[in-house]
Amino acid sequence: MLLIIFTSLPVFADYNPLSDDPIESVEQFYKDEEGEESSPEFEYTAGQAPKSSESTEATTTTDTAKPIEAKPSKNYAEIYNNLEPAKHSYMHNIDPDQYYDMKDATWAPYPLLRLNSYIYFKENSIEPGYYLLTPRQHKDKWYLLFKQNGKVSHIIPVYERDIVPEFFYDKHLPKPKLTKAQKIHMGALSFLGKFNSTKRKDPIKSYMEITDLENHFVSIIIYYGNHKYSTIFRTIKL
Repeated sequence: MLLIIFTSLPVFADYNPLSDDPIESVEQFYKDEEGEESSPEFEYTAGQAPKSSESTEATTTTDTAKPIEAKPSKNYAEIYNNLEPAKHSYMHNIDPDQYYDMKDATWAPYPLLRLNSYIYFKENSIEPGYYLLTPRQHKDKWYLLFKQNGKVSHIIPVYERDIVPEFFYDKHLPKPKLTKAQKIHMGALSFLGKFNSTKRKDPIKSYMEITDLENHFVSIIIYYGNHKYSTIFRTIKL
C-alpha cells in the first residue's frame, strides 16, 4: 500500500515579493515575512503635513518678508502750515453765485454750521454763531465761504476736493415721512412737473462732517452736490 503524506506549504502564488529574487525555501518565506514592518507610505505627526523643499522655501520667504505697513494718516499740521490764506474778497461781501443756487429752492441748500466756541485759521478768528458754508472756486483754487445774514464773513482755503461716494446722501440724509395723501399729492406734482416748466427743481443735496483731531486741530468737510470739500482749523490760537 502506497502512503502519500501531504505537507501544508504556503501558497507562493499569492505572495507578491517586493524584490525579483526567487524564494528557495519555506524558512526563507517565513523569515522574510517576520522581518517586514508595516508602516504607512507617508508617516508624520497628526496635524502636521510633511514639509517638502518647496514648502520650506515658501515658509522661509514668508517669514523673512516685511509686514504690510498701515497707510499713514494725514499730517494735518503740515497741511495747515502749507495752506495760504485767501487774498481776494467779494464786493460788499456778497456772494454773486448765491442767487443762482437759491432761485429754485425754498430754503438755502448750504450746510448750516453752529459754532459754540472760537476756531482759528492763521489770522482769521471765527467767532461762535451760525454760518452757511458755501464752496466757491477762485482762480483754479477752492475756498469755503462762511456767510452770515447773506454776507461773506470768512474765506477759508480748501486743501482737498474729492467726489462724493455713490449713495452717500441716501445713507446719511433723513427721508421725509409722508402720509398717504401727501404721497399722492407729491406724485401728482412730479407727474405734472414733466409738462410744467415752472415747477421748482430739487435743491442741491448737502451734508457736513466735523471731527476733532489731535494737537488742537478740527476738520470740517462739506458735501455739496457731487463733490466734498475738506478744510482744517485750530481750536487754539498760536
